[in-house]
Amino acid sequence: MNSSQIKHFNYIFTGTGLASLMTIYKMVLSGKFTDKTILLLDQDLKKTNDRTWCFWEKTESVWNPVVSKKWDSALFANENFKCNLDLKPYTYNKISGLDFYNFVFEAISNQSNITFLNEKVTDINELETHVFVGTEENRYTCDYLFNSIYTKAFAESQTKYPVLHQHFTGWFVKSESEVFNPDEATFMDFSVEQKGNTRFMYVLPASKTEALVEYTLFSEKLLTAEEYEKEIQLYLKKLGINKFEIIEKEQGSIPMTCYPFWKKNTKRVLNIGTAGGWTKASTGYTFKNSDKKSSELVEFLQNNTSAPLSMKAFHKKSRFWFYDLLLLDILYRHNELGSTVFSSLFKKGNPALIFKFLDEETNLAEDLKVILKCPKLPFIKALFRVALK
Repeated sequence: MNSSQIKHFNYIFTGTGLASLMTIYKMVLSGKFTDKTILLLDQDLKKTNDRTWCFWEKTESVWNPVVSKKWDSALFANENFKCNLDLKPYTYNKISGLDFYNFVFEAISNQSNITFLNEKVTDINELETHVFVGTEENRYTCDYLFNSIYTKAFAESQTKYPVLHQHFTGWFVKSESEVFNPDEATFMDFSVEQKGNTRFMYVLPASKTEALVEYTLFSEKLLTAEEYEKEIQLYLKKLGINKFEIIEKEQGSIPMTCYPFWKKNTKRVLNIGTAGGWTKASTGYTFKNSDKKSSELVEFLQNNTSAPLSMKAFHKKSRFWFYDLLLLDILYRHNELGSTVFSSLFKKGNPALIFKFLDEETNLAEDLKVILKCPKLPFIKALFRVALK
């Protein structure tokens, strides 16, 4: 293919994960980008139910049509206590991956300016006046590129910023006996054996007999597939479930790090999603952060139409990044403290205030109310270590 045949777009999205699809959907909703040609590139057709997203909110969002279940109560537990959390004014919401993909792709299917191509990206090269994108099949150029293809080596080949993973295996099970409470999600159950890590069970009940049961760790190293599944079986047995059917399985690993991915942003290339540091570093929660960031990005693009854009200008660092850095430093050095830290928050804390804090919407006085619930000595030590860096 010669240069005259290379097709040019205003915007190209490399990867169509959560961040890309949220951004493109909001671009469509705004009605402000109908004059822009947009290309989405991904080797995955997004036709499988490969993940579950959860988030909390006070009011209904644009994603409400694909929320399959809501809870206003949650259970927090460790080996010593159980705590039933009243989440109001928040609800805890569940979205299945395939429902989300179908919802967004249906919305963009009628947009003549948006093209989706099932191609694997092999090359991104930024030039002075445009960005060149190569796939296994074709070549394209664009004015601006939004990249959500995560490069593991960026964070994991350095030592300044700790890197943990939120890694998990989940079974959606159907039990013969009625053991689940469909009105209450299990947010974190640390009563499972910790084995020197931060390990907990996470349960999203759909009915008295059906639930997604996930074994989750915040740690540096992944486990074998058998280890996750063995723990799920033990937990189901503890719940009194002896006969059950596995309807679906899911697994994943989300990097938890304060590594400054935004420093990879350039004049014409913006890294988004996990590749751009959009995941909440201290918890691994992705949906709410990406929802906020994608709205900010669409507004940023709308407000910067008269002058040449520089994608470097998009990122803004806040004090919450520093709070996340302290917690990750503690969990990286003393991974067994996870249960203690999270238990201290939820045992006597206000769930609504904790959610507000995790959403990075608290003021300094509210920050202190949350932070002072945590064990003091580990955070003081982490503060000195981070300050010295």
